[in-house]
Amino acid sequence: MSEFKQIKPKEERDVLEPVKKNPDSVLIPQIKTEKEKEVGGEALPEQVKKSSRWKNMFSRKNPNKKVSNIKGEKKPGMSLAKKKKLKIAGIIVGVIFLLVLIPSLLVVSKAKKLVSSVNALVEAGKSQNINNIKTELENTKTSLKKLRGSYVLLSWTRIIPIFGRYVSDGAHALAAAEYGFEALDILIVTAEPYADILGFESDVLGEDDAGDGEKTARERIDFIAKTIPDLVPQIDVLSEKMTLVKQEIDQIDPGRYPVKFGKTFVRERLKKGIDLVDLSEKFIREGKPLLEQAPYLLGIDEARRYLVLFQNDKELRPTGGFMTAYSIMKVEDAKFEPVLSSDIYSLDANYKPTVDAPEPIINYLKGPYLLDERLRLRDMNWSPDFYESMKLFTEEAESVGITDVDGIIAVDTEVVVKLLEVIGPIGVPGFGNFTAEDTDECRCPQVVFELESFADNEGPVVWDPDGSGRIIFAPPNYDNRKKIIGPLMNSILANAMAQPKDKLADLFQTGIESLMEKHVLLFMHDKKVQAAVESFGIAGTIKQVEGDYLHINDSNLGGRKSNIYVTQEVIQDIDVAKDGTVTKTLTITYKNSEEHDGWLNSVLPNWVRIYVPEGSELIDISGLEDKKEPYTELGKTVFAGFFELRPKGVAKVTLTYKLPFKVKDDYKLFLQKQPGTDKPLHTINIKKVVEEFFLLTDKEFRFGI
Repeated sequence: MSEFKQIKPKEERDVLEPVKKNPDSVLIPQIKTEKEKEVGGEALPEQVKKSSRWKNMFSRKNPNKKVSNIKGEKKPGMSLAKKKKLKIAGIIVGVIFLLVLIPSLLVVSKAKKLVSSVNALVEAGKSQNINNIKTELENTKTSLKKLRGSYVLLSWTRIIPIFGRYVSDGAHALAAAEYGFEALDILIVTAEPYADILGFESDVLGEDDAGDGEKTARERIDFIAKTIPDLVPQIDVLSEKMTLVKQEIDQIDPGRYPVKFGKTFVRERLKKGIDLVDLSEKFIREGKPLLEQAPYLLGIDEARRYLVLFQNDKELRPTGGFMTAYSIMKVEDAKFEPVLSSDIYSLDANYKPTVDAPEPIINYLKGPYLLDERLRLRDMNWSPDFYESMKLFTEEAESVGITDVDGIIAVDTEVVVKLLEVIGPIGVPGFGNFTAEDTDECRCPQVVFELESFADNEGPVVWDPDGSGRIIFAPPNYDNRKKIIGPLMNSILANAMAQPKDKLADLFQTGIESLMEKHVLLFMHDKKVQAAVESFGIAGTIKQVEGDYLHINDSNLGGRKSNIYVTQEVIQDIDVAKDGTVTKTLTITYKNSEEHDGWLNSVLPNWVRIYVPEGSELIDISGLEDKKEPYTELGKTVFAGFFELRPKGVAKVTLTYKLPFKVKDDYKLFLQKQPGTDKPLHTINIKKVVEEFFLLTDKEFRFGI
């Protein structure tokens, strides 16, 4: 073998690709690669191999099937019928795309014009000129009409899954807008004669209105009183329109929309818009009964007599403050005339207690309750429900001559401050001048300081236990206590009614704010009138609602005026489990920012009651020196206890409890403000949503779960 020369291939690829040299040669072995074996035959050119891979990738047949290269075999391909179907399908998709795209572009264009018109309407509203508002309203209605005309071209797309839902939402929104603008039209026509009261300019003047700047508040109120009956039919029509708006807007589900798009919180804005519509509809609907009863309340049909109670909110009690003084007020043709005024202690001097006092009053207020554990008149606003408290008070006060009154109007110091902010400083004969300006003596409004000075009670007032009415002991300022309230209220009323017409809008706003923020409460003996004030939310009653509920009620049981300086912060951490179980952690923080002064500011002995849905289960509570077992009252479960807050100090009450029901789609929460409180800071944490606000009025929330 060594005689033969070794034969070597010129290149390595000569061995790997023998087919290309001479496939019929018997001298060259037929060496196959692994890829060639896979196709069961001869090696394929690289271009053919690549082509096969692409065909296999897009073929509906099994990609692992062996490739045949037998001559004459029919290669796989698309039939003419299939090509035709695909072509028709493509045309249909293209037509649908155009039918959606073109109307959509048209709708977007018209929508931009509507937004521009709405912005102009808002600016006209800010100008407070009714004529400008009417002009821009007509422009906006025209823009809306054009948009609705374009939107009709998209109406057929409601049948398209998912996309159709948003088209339906748009249709509901446009219908709601149309009803809303119609309602605004009615509102403008209705309110135009009262434009000056609302702070707007108008060319339309009311009856007997000369239109001059010297027209007084008294004269304008006379005009309002005369025309109230004419407002009721207009309110009916307005209410009907708002009901239609609500029906349309409630069809929109905010949960279908993204939480955030770009920098805009879409879902939250939708929810707030829907809530605003619901609140407006409710306000108009529930305001109608009060408007119907206005002639009764204002003494237009016949004269009325009201007991006006002055509640000192700086010594906070369940219905708004300690009842320190009272006045009998006659009202006829919307004219208020004081009949008499006196101190609450003068009533107690002649009252023989018959009702057992609550334990917290006996244990912590002490004073006269050390000798007699029966409730005094001045402490009869113990129930947080103003109706229940006043019902007891009026029944017991009849024995000391408070009879023949049609109802009770309770006011606190905030009303006095708000009115003085509008009318300016006033003089009260025999008592000096009063103003809403802050004074360094208490870092509070001067009128509050003077009222507290007159109402200062250094020690209890003690009467003869034999019932003679003789005072055995009284603090130094006792005689002044019953002299200031009546004259001050008379001067404020006289000054308010004599204000020029340009102050009327501010006076009207002050009155509405005082009512809505619970600085004024009404109790009426007439059941129909009482139902009207309850419907409007100015009766101070504990509400019965669906869903979650919270009312925090504090009582100062020390006699000092520490509530001037006390602030309250409330945090609700709400946990909703997968099965809908709701567990809440409620944290209430009280802070006293000022130093002890031995007079106004001292240790605050506070009895707190927390009203939650009936059947709620207490898991844990801390921060109370004295805890009461949970109990049921006014259709609620109550968690209650006692703590002390010192000057420059902080007190924190924390409790965890479980609600008696489970939630599914929506979690509803109703917060009810305590009368007499200013603006406690509230925070709600639920499902990564944080709501922070000052609680000025009762407030309702709805969160998607």
